[in-house]
Amino acid sequence: MSNCSRQSTRRSGVRSLERGLALLQLVNEEGGIKAARAAKLLQLPRPTAHRLLETLEELGYVRRSASDSRFLVTIQARRLSGGYDADVRLSEAVGPILSQLLQEVVWPVNIATYRGGMMVVRETTHNRSPLSVDRDMIGLEVPMLRTACGRAYLAYCSEPERREIIQYLKTLTDPDDEPYIADDSIHEMLQLCRRQGFGGRFNEPFVPRTSSIALPIIVNGSARGCLAVVWLTSAMSFARAIRQFVPPLREAANTIAQRIIDTPDLWSAPVPARRSKSGAARLAASA
Repeated sequence: MSNCSRQSTRRSGVRSLERGLALLQLVNEEGGIKAARAAKLLQLPRPTAHRLLETLEELGYVRRSASDSRFLVTIQARRLSGGYDADVRLSEAVGPILSQLLQEVVWPVNIATYRGGMMVVRETTHNRSPLSVDRDMIGLEVPMLRTACGRAYLAYCSEPERREIIQYLKTLTDPDDEPYIADDSIHEMLQLCRRQGFGGRFNEPFVPRTSSIALPIIVNGSARGCLAVVWLTSAMSFARAIRQFVPPLREAANTIAQRIIDTPDLWSAPVPARRSKSGAARLAASA
């Protein structure tokens, strides 16, 4: 092989490596992405993006979501930085459970965990539900006091964690939280969630077009996350939603809780309260 041929082969290999690394970084930053969107963002031919993603999948650095066709980073990819995010393992484990739940409730379902004063959507059926109105949900951060997920988590997390979260939320002085942040208001909200066994949000200012119900995923007496169903407010009354959604959500939440008990390192510990500016800017649909 001539020097020119070797140099050409080397440049081609470097080019492919650069594209592959850029794709892996994009998948990680987006929290999951489809091949077509990756191709558009990186200005690659769609077949090239798909082929590179399939190569990364074969090597074990990305996987396809169990609930839709997005590519997600795997534990192996996380370990490149010397560790891994246990929530990746969680997504892999609960995907089939959410798929089964989608068949029962039809409306989209999210699983969310607490992080830095917000609830973060870790896995979802939004991209598969025929009734979904919001598609880009993975990684979305939503507020604690104005969403069903946040309310359910606060009601059922440990007392020390609850005090820490509430204290932190008060330091933010978020004007949108003002109707909910008073001690009496928080106490009333927590008591309602505990009486009902779930957190609810119906026809409220925060994303009024949708409503939601969230059940805590309880392990060893305290919440480790929440499972929430989201529906169009105009499509169903809250009373009907309770009758229709709470039983299958409770069964799924119990199944996930048992999975966590059986696999203790499946779920990472909550991240202390530090609000992400980038996450605050992404508020859209409810959880």
